[in-house]
Amino acid sequence: MDTQIQVIQAELWSRMPDALRLRDRNSSWVAANKPGAMVECFLEGPAVASDGSLWVVDIPYGRILRIAPEGTWTVMAEYDGWPNGMRCRPDGSFCIADYKRGILRLDPQSGTITPIFEGFRSEGFKGCNDLWFAQDGTLFFTDQGQTGLHDPSGRVYRAAPNLRDLEVLLDTGPSPNGLVTNYADTELYVAMTRSCEIWRLPLFETGTSKVGLFARLPAGRSGPDGLALDRLGNLYVCHASRGAVFVYNPHGDQIARIECQAFGLTTTNLAFGGDKGDTLFITVSDTGMIARASVASLLR
Repeated sequence: MDTQIQVIQAELWSRMPDALRLRDRNSSWVAANKPGAMVECFLEGPAVASDGSLWVVDIPYGRILRIAPEGTWTVMAEYDGWPNGMRCRPDGSFCIADYKRGILRLDPQSGTITPIFEGFRSEGFKGCNDLWFAQDGTLFFTDQGQTGLHDPSGRVYRAAPNLRDLEVLLDTGPSPNGLVTNYADTELYVAMTRSCEIWRLPLFETGTSKVGLFARLPAGRSGPDGLALDRLGNLYVCHASRGAVFVYNPHGDQIARIECQAFGLTTTNLAFGGDKGDTLFITVSDTGMIARASVASLLR
């Protein structure tokens, strides 16, 4: 099916202030992932709070930051971890997917971090990456670690709304990353970064079946990262080395591309916000910037 692809140019919404950029601090994340580089920050996991503020994580330095609607940045928590994905809960708390420590809860008032899941059946995780809550509170999260085409053993987990019992939905993923359910919560979309694919997992009371390929993205130095869904069911996919967000309709046809290359190439994750819920906030991790794009034209 031929579909006209709309191109949307993002704009700069906010840049991490120089005063918060860390140039002289050692980071085990930098040593492991970008040896020899000077990494001032690496933003991920955007989450919009009820007051309109945007919260993000800074992976190398274990920081959680709040960006007020008027643009003021504040460090709300700092701890020994590699926070990656983050979601806001209805009670105002945040849940974090942390590569080193598993799934955590953040109290936004005190900055206190407490564990929810630190491993599965007496084994530690490979390295948690992102998480998503279904409408009933069911938790899904990816355990990416260092998996890829050479080792397609990444996992996708599901936990009941009580956040107690864990189930492995998938253990054959080549680098599972961002994830989101459809609005009926009958399907889970998962970004497989190293194979540059989006997988579709049908959801059942227990397990999954007939897992299929929903979309394939252009290859590059990296691949699909964070995912988001709009109210029409269109899927938005950050590409972590092409400075763009690819948009697909519910049938898997690409309908739009949101350009962020003016701000950087490492577009890692995104979240909907704004008064009408039609504004995307996109983390551009290699430059410590937040891009913004209106997708109202895709929702008419």
